[in-house]
Amino acid sequence: MWQQTAQRLDYFDLGLKGSLRAFFGIIVKIMRIEYGDNMNIRLARPSDAATLLAIYAPYVENTAITFEYEVPTIEDFATRIEKTLERYPYLVAEEDGLILGYAYASTYYASAAYDWAAELSVYVSQDARGKGVGSNLYDELEDLLDQMGYMHFLACISLPNEASLALHRKRGY
Repeated sequence: MWQQTAQRLDYFDLGLKGSLRAFFGIIVKIMRIEYGDNMNIRLARPSDAATLLAIYAPYVENTAITFEYEVPTIEDFATRIEKTLERYPYLVAEEDGLILGYAYASTYYASAAYDWAAELSVYVSQDARGKGVGSNLYDELEDLLDQMGYMHFLACISLPNEASLALHRKRGY
């Protein structure tokens, strides 16, 4: 299973704001979660934008998965990370310092009736597929959201996308 090693991170350096920073600081104390070998899960930082964008770009350029026509700029991607971190966890999986993938939660629907539902997204580097990266990211993301009081997790999947379908079916989505 997981070996958990608490490593205090400076939340101000991560750019977290308001209640999410307090939540992570008080309840979770953001940990580096180590998975066997050398894979660990940590909170994303805006400074990860270039690396995360390199993972994301092929999905934009070669598939309909992202619903985007153009690859965002690094600055736009860093802003997306910052905005997500204001309310939700945004996690990266890394192995030996190399980021393999990332996952985050977002608002499912802007109605108050959906305040306790979150849409989850995961992107894995083409070279890291089949290593359990997506599952490991979702394990931690779902756990954090559970602790935050979220009750429903949803995923929107465009087809064809067999890898995503398999991951989500395996998890009961």
